[in-house]
Amino acid sequence: MPAFPVRAPRYLAPSQVAELLSIGVDEVVALVQEGRLRGAQLGSPPRWRVEESSLDGYLAEESENSRRMALWRQSQTASFPEVWGTSSAHGT
Repeated sequence: MPAFPVRAPRYLAPSQVAELLSIGVDEVVALVQEGRLRGAQLGSPPRWRVEESSLDGYLAEESENSRRMALWRQSQTASFPEVWGTSSAHGT
């Protein structure tokens, strides 16, 4: 018997996830269908539920995408002297 009991995953309604992420319910369902959030249709009649722990992974992924886009935008605005320095390759 393990020292720590294994907890069952907690599931949230799409409306709860939508509120947490400030997006629409349809967008939450689309994220589940795309596999970006883990979820399933549970109950009778079946209703979408999203595994709460998958939100951390989704937010980390979105944060990394934002970081990469910011770096890309910085690289697009950098001038050649900022990138390559001001000294001449030929010593002039």
